[in-house]
Amino acid sequence: MSGRSPRRPAAGIAAATAVALAALLLPMSSSAAAHDRQAAPAATVPHTAVLDGARLQQTRIRLAHGDPALRRALDDLTARADGWLDQGPWTVVDKPEPAPGGDPHDYLSQAPYWWPSQPKTDDNPHGCPYVQRDGERNPEVDTGTDRPDVGKVFDSAYTLSLAWYYTGKPAYAEHAADILRTWFLDPDTRMNPNLNHAQFIPCKYDGRSIGIIDFSQEYTSVVDAVALLATGAPGWTKDDATAMSGWHKDFLNWLVTSDFGKEEGAAENNHGTFYDMQVAALAYATGDRELARTTVLDARTKRIDAQIAGDGSQPQELARTRSWHYSTFDLVAYTRLAQIGQHVGVDLWHYQGPDGQSLLKAVDFLLPAATAAQPWSYPELEFYRYAASDIVHAAADAGDTAAQAAVPDLQSPPGGDLWPLRPAPEQLDSIAG
Repeated sequence: MSGRSPRRPAAGIAAATAVALAALLLPMSSSAAAHDRQAAPAATVPHTAVLDGARLQQTRIRLAHGDPALRRALDDLTARADGWLDQGPWTVVDKPEPAPGGDPHDYLSQAPYWWPSQPKTDDNPHGCPYVQRDGERNPEVDTGTDRPDVGKVFDSAYTLSLAWYYTGKPAYAEHAADILRTWFLDPDTRMNPNLNHAQFIPCKYDGRSIGIIDFSQEYTSVVDAVALLATGAPGWTKDDATAMSGWHKDFLNWLVTSDFGKEEGAAENNHGTFYDMQVAALAYATGDRELARTTVLDARTKRIDAQIAGDGSQPQELARTRSWHYSTFDLVAYTRLAQIGQHVGVDLWHYQGPDGQSLLKAVDFLLPAATAAQPWSYPELEFYRYAASDIVHAAADAGDTAAQAAVPDLQSPPGGDLWPLRPAPEQLDSIAG
């Protein structure tokens, strides 16, 4: 993929090179050798958009030396990866029928918080009109659309690629490559690079701009998975990388030029934050550093000033029925955007708005509930304390002393805390939309 690796001081590059060479020359501990005998040299820094590629490289070297804390995290990661090996690949053309007027290769999903208001009959098979019930997920959205499968594509490709990068096990990379090719590249099964029919509402809309969040909330995982595979993964070719870069460019062009993309970019809540993060990641991954940098810079006034209060609260997210979920959710986008900013020379972490707004304050606002020191006092239908864990880790890494002190008291997410191996905030609770 085009573009340059994150800038690092010359001394840092020399030190990293020396450590990498030493790692290749020194014998591993017996337990590390047993686990990593297939691992390839860790000399290549992946050109990841959200993850810090140089940090991943150093983590891989530490694993080769048998770091016990990392070894526990690796066990959790490989357990997840092993679970994906007998699943997929998936394709958009498997759905029962496309959206009205759509192509089977177009992605299709249904609005999660909209429900039928009438009994379903032969004359009214959908129970229309649909009405909104904020925060209450309609189970029918998981049938007949691409939404369940695309989530599996994002999660599996990311998990398998990371597992391959750290272990060198070919099966992980080969299955990740098959999943990505099937969903995005193969002519018979590929998805068209648009979201024209995302989050439709029966009897109301065939698609909505708000549906872009189906991708923006997780698609950077695919961007980084591709970057990991590009470091020499078996089963992933230069032609695959070139074709995937082309898909990214076409999708980015749709995001910035389509009416739906422009509407989502104008959103003043988490939808707008995630849109910016997705655009910045795709721009960076495809070599448009200027667009990536401008998007991160503009987020200071467009997002932080407008959406975060001086005390660190996010008023629009606190007004939701799932206020904890959406407060942490929005900060997943902000903190990923800050990580992209580090690649293009923008320090979003330490920006302060005119009323003292900042990302660090926004994370600190959540710390009492994240550490169980105080209950969450805003509306929340289903509270998951661990939803804040990744963003607290991110703030701690950015130098927030309050977040650093809070890390030992965080609740580990289901399946273990993967932060040591994939230091990029993920959406850790299950609700979507």
